[in-house]
Amino acid sequence: MAFNPEFDLFQLPAEYQELRDSIRALSEQQIAPYAAAVDEEERFPEEALKALNESGFNAVHVPDEFEGQGADSLAAVIVIEEVARVCGSSSLIPAVNKLGTMGLILQGSEELKAKVLPDIANGALAAYALTEREAGSDAGGMKTKAVRDGDEWVLNGSKCFITNGSRATWITVMAVTDPEAGANGISAFMVHKDDPGFRVGGLEHKLGIKGSPTAELYFEDCRVPADRMIGEEGTGFKTALQTLDHTRPTIGAQALGIAQGAFDAAVEYVKERKQFGKPIAAFQNTQFTLADMKMKIDAARLMIYTAASNAERGVAEDGGKLGLMAAGSKAFASDIAMEVTLDAIQLLGGYGYTRDFPVERMMRDAKITQIYEGTNQVCRMVMGRQILG
Repeated sequence: MAFNPEFDLFQLPAEYQELRDSIRALSEQQIAPYAAAVDEEERFPEEALKALNESGFNAVHVPDEFEGQGADSLAAVIVIEEVARVCGSSSLIPAVNKLGTMGLILQGSEELKAKVLPDIANGALAAYALTEREAGSDAGGMKTKAVRDGDEWVLNGSKCFITNGSRATWITVMAVTDPEAGANGISAFMVHKDDPGFRVGGLEHKLGIKGSPTAELYFEDCRVPADRMIGEEGTGFKTALQTLDHTRPTIGAQALGIAQGAFDAAVEYVKERKQFGKPIAAFQNTQFTLADMKMKIDAARLMIYTAASNAERGVAEDGGKLGLMAAGSKAFASDIAMEVTLDAIQLLGGYGYTRDFPVERMMRDAKITQIYEGTNQVCRMVMGRQILG
C-alpha cells in the first residue's frame, strides 16, 4: 500500500480543530480568570456555567432532536479537555451533564428523554447518584430501595459523593427494586430536585475540585412517577455499567486537560526563570523532564480520543471492547495527570508549591481523576477481566 501524504491518520478533521479553538478561546477568556478564586473560595464556578450555557458547550452531547448540539463523543471530550486545561472544577459541568444523562440516552424512553434532555441542553445541570457509604466500588451492595406504589415508585435511602448534586435539577438514581435478585434487582430512575421526599445534605470539603460541590443526597419516601424509570425494571446495574463505558473517557479527558494545563504553565515558567545566568529551559535536565511530560500527554490523548471515537461506532457490543478501552484510557490519563502535575511543581521549584502559580491547584485537582468513576484499581480489574475473557 502506497503512503498518501495528504492523509494523516492522527490529524483531527478540521471541524474538531475549529471546536478546540473555539472552546479554548472561551475557556481562556471567560473561565481561566476566575479559576484561582473558585478554588480559594470553594465556590461554584458561576462564571463558567454562564459562559458554557451561553455558548452551548454545557452539554454538547445532547442529541439535536432534544434541543442539544448533537455532538459525538470525541467532540465532548475535546470540550471537557479544554475547560479542564484552565479549571478542573468547571470541566465537571459538561462532564457530569453527560454522566447524569448517558443512561437515559442509552436506555430511556423517548417520552422521558423529551422531558429531561431539553432542560439539560438549555442550562439545567444533571447528576449521577450511584455511590453510597457502604457501596462504593461494590455498587451492587447498595441499600437505597424503591417500592412500587400504584403509578409511583417510593425511594428510601441515601447517596454520597455526588458531584454537582446540590446544583442538579435532574439526577439519575440507582435503587434496589428486587432485594432477592442481587445486581439484577437494581433499577434506574430520573429524580427531579423538586420531587417530594428528596433533599440535599451536607457538602464535602475536599483536597481538589473545590468549585464542584460534592453532596450527600437523601430520599425519604421520595415519590417518583413510574414513567421516570430508565429502561425496564432490574436493568439499572447494566445501565450503570454502560454509562461508565461511555463516560470514563470524559474523566480521562478531564485528567488530560489538567495535565496539559500544568505542562503549558511549566513551559512558560522555565523560559522566563533564570539561574546561573541563563533560563532554566537551557538545562538538559529541564528539557528531558519536559520531553517526558510531553510524551505522556500525547500518549494519553491518543488513548482517550480512540476510546471516544469507538463509542460512536457500536464497539460497546463487541465483547466489552469499549469497556476495556474506556477503563484503560481513564486509568492511564489520570495516572499521567498526577505524574505531570508533580513534575510541573518540581520544575517551578518553591514557586510551584505556592498559590502564586496554578500548578499546585492542578495537582490537587488531578488526584480525584484516579478515584471517581471507578478507582484506577477497579479500572484495572475491568481490563483484566476483559483481557482474560
